[in-house]
Amino acid sequence: MFEQRLNEIVFHTACMAARRPLRESGLWHHGDIRNNFYDASYIIAAAADTTMELPFDRMEAVERAERVLLQVVRLQDRTPGSATYGHWPLGLDPDPAEAKPNPLPAELMGLLMAYFVKRYRHVLSESLQAEFRIAFETLYRSDFYRTPLYHYHHHEAKYTAAKLIYGTMFGDAGLLDDGIACLKATLDRIKSAGMTEYGCLPWFWHWIQAFACAFHCVERQDIKDMLAEMLDFLWEERAAFYWKGTWIGAHSRGLAHDIPSDGNVLFDYVQFGDFSFPETVPRVEYAGLLFYPAPDSVRALAVGRSFPAEVKKLVPPKPEASAYETLHSYVYVEEHYAVGGMWERTLEFDNEQHRWSATLPLTGNGDANKAFFFHPGAGFAGEDSADWRHQSEVEEVLLHRNVVMALYPISDEGPDYIVGCLPKGRWLDQDRAIFGQCGDVYIAVYLMQPYRMTLTDRAWRVISPGRANGVVMEVVDGRAARQAGMADLESFASARLATKAVFDQEKLAARYETTNGDVLELRCDRRDAVKRSVNGVPVRFDGYER
Repeated sequence: MFEQRLNEIVFHTACMAARRPLRESGLWHHGDIRNNFYDASYIIAAAADTTMELPFDRMEAVERAERVLLQVVRLQDRTPGSATYGHWPLGLDPDPAEAKPNPLPAELMGLLMAYFVKRYRHVLSESLQAEFRIAFETLYRSDFYRTPLYHYHHHEAKYTAAKLIYGTMFGDAGLLDDGIACLKATLDRIKSAGMTEYGCLPWFWHWIQAFACAFHCVERQDIKDMLAEMLDFLWEERAAFYWKGTWIGAHSRGLAHDIPSDGNVLFDYVQFGDFSFPETVPRVEYAGLLFYPAPDSVRALAVGRSFPAEVKKLVPPKPEASAYETLHSYVYVEEHYAVGGMWERTLEFDNEQHRWSATLPLTGNGDANKAFFFHPGAGFAGEDSADWRHQSEVEEVLLHRNVVMALYPISDEGPDYIVGCLPKGRWLDQDRAIFGQCGDVYIAVYLMQPYRMTLTDRAWRVISPGRANGVVMEVVDGRAARQAGMADLESFASARLATKAVFDQEKLAARYETTNGDVLELRCDRRDAVKRSVNGVPVRFDGYER
């Protein structure tokens, strides 16, 4: 079953690449050098599989792919003493030959190149193999990866894998020992304290790819055993926040094509396979070429979860941010949706933290499958921005099963509005309330202030002005709604308007009785006096584990 899904990705990507015309430079892509390497890899992998029927000429496509690979590899900085020795440029416009080296490509592409050559050496030309050997020798001597552990993040994960791979490749016992020590320390750290990079895409997949490359490239069984333990842990972490191809809950970081729609799904597709191959694939990397099977228990957790379920996780503070307390991540999972996020706000790189959302089934076409609100912060490009990220620190939340309450004490300095994202579906526009149906899921949204809705190419955008603002969102399964006498969207809206959220703008407070009869209250009249209660009992963080 894994092989079939891997082949599907290889076929799809190779066919797309074979049809893509080369630019005048002789490359397919100028936006990211790595995309040239990926496309060429898939063409060679497809051509090497003689059982795969291809709609293009194998020999011609491979010759083109090798020319691209030769050009990509030769763009490496091989000048001894250079500050960027061993690195490749990232963006290639306007002239690849003049593009300045960047530290990012070597981190991941260097590892994937080692795996690619090891697996496909038998079909590569002697000239390309020789060029790769020079590239690996340059990477080995560059020392960019010889750094001590501190952050325990995706960059250091790739450095650790590099130490293991290059130490094995060049018989460097000292480097290999350093890699083993870093691998053990990283594994001990994340198993005891947890991962600071929660829901972090695509960088979580860089963890997976880095250590999978090392697993397939190293020779010593004791190291392979430790790498298997690392990969098992990573897939268990992934399974905890997995739901039908989506990442549920909070994200420490994310790219625009993963918020508000889960787009980076192909590694999940191979491992779990419980959703359809997407129409839109914004990022492939090595999802079809590099595989490590997760334990059966992990796949059972991911695809065989009993509903309803709660996921409560403690997230450690980053080493460089000692002022932050431990974070609390909460997700409630039902058969047709998931709701949850992070109780606390913390500053992430490029201000990319995504606090909370309701998650619906994948659309597969890039349309939003998440519903959420936020106050804009640093990096936000304005009301009409197509980027749904970059939230400010102005938000207090209460997460309870299928409900999120959020209050926004907005100062005079920040934008005087909040932004909402609602998936495409049928929505009823009411006075300070919005009721929607997406598939067999109903969503009730209540706002403290008036709002306006605009349909964009991916989602409904909601803008609600006001220096004091608040939102309550409840998600209800269609079957549960019908059992409660709410047979359609209109009856759902009518019933929920009867018990709508009550806001106090002056005291900045909200009160809401859920469809289950729970009474939720959130108050934040002063930032140092936030009060949250469920049925009159103050909220406590019980049951949260590493």
